[in-house]
Amino acid sequence: MAPPVERLQALAKASAKIFGTTFNPTAIRTGNKVLRQRLRGPTLLDYYPRPIYKFKDIRKFWPNMGLDTVGPVLDEPELERLEDIALRKERGKSAPKKGAGKRATSGKKR
Repeated sequence: MAPPVERLQALAKASAKIFGTTFNPTAIRTGNKVLRQRLRGPTLLDYYPRPIYKFKDIRKFWPNMGLDTVGPVLDEPELERLEDIALRKERGKSAPKKGAGKRATSGKKR
């Protein structure tokens, strides 16, 4: 003869208390399996190298240090970018002004 259901539930409850597991008599989905897993955040953060701060970032973090008065001389990549833009403009290869793109210049649709 099988033991009564109440007795089996009491046994399961005591077992869960002793072994540190969750007692779920209705067998509903609780997400406990996911919650028991180790956190992945620290491991994923360690995978990627720490960011290397550029002059632009330092200027953004501390705007009142007077770095803007120095000019773009210290920021070589930005200076190079501005030169490239100027060269492209001379050749006529720069981006069009706002609202003067391909769509604006084409005729209206009928």
